[in-house]
Amino acid sequence: MITSSSNAQVKNVIQLNTKGKARSKQGLFVVEGIKMFREAPKDWISKVYIRESLYEEGSWKQELESVPHEVVADAVFRQMSDTMTPQGILTVLRQPHYEWKDIAGGDAPLLVVLEDLQDPGNLGTILRTSEGAGVDGILLSKGCVDIFNPKTIRSTMGSIYRMPFLYLDNMTKLMEKLKEEQICTYAAHLKGKNFYDQENYRGKTAFLIGNEGNGLSEELSEMSECLIRIPMAGKVESLNAAMACGILTYEASRQRRNA
Repeated sequence: MITSSSNAQVKNVIQLNTKGKARSKQGLFVVEGIKMFREAPKDWISKVYIRESLYEEGSWKQELESVPHEVVADAVFRQMSDTMTPQGILTVLRQPHYEWKDIAGGDAPLLVVLEDLQDPGNLGTILRTSEGAGVDGILLSKGCVDIFNPKTIRSTMGSIYRMPFLYLDNMTKLMEKLKEEQICTYAAHLKGKNFYDQENYRGKTAFLIGNEGNGLSEELSEMSECLIRIPMAGKVESLNAAMACGILTYEASRQRRNA
């Protein structure tokens, strides 16, 4: 049992929770909580850490039998945790890797393209919402927040395990690739000619969502095939990025269900 906060494993988990470079270098990330442990693909699991008092409850000894694990003294576990009220179980996982065919390999893929999103909660909510709406994958600019940020992971509520994604170095080349694949690109934009519910999303579709403060860049806006807007009442100019993504993807989901 780990009883000291100076233990190398404890220090490493804290690094993985706080530093994106450590996550990237080791190819690992951390999830917390019972639900996130139980939903985790078993072949992703590197190691599980469980609080001593929780380990003594119920059937945890049997449940953890098939995975590498360490029991941690309660006081030390609190230092490892990234949450205010830890449930008592923390899982270190190998980062998944996806290819283009994992995201856009279907007959009529529904994609979300994110440019320079900065808020980890927004990104996590977009993953969760996208899974619910039937999105096939997420494409992110390299300027987006780290998808393995603990705040992002918590916001996904498990969708990180099921939603394929790719970070891309060159968004111009991505737009060219989407056009080559005949995937129609719709940019959420204040200058949109039509409202979002006036377009047809039953074919190959990609929704473009921009940075929270600046919106979509002019370059990507100009390369998009269609600018669309969400109608606004009152003095509201735009919606939260995750909310906008939800409205657009669920409209596509509605159209496809009624096709």
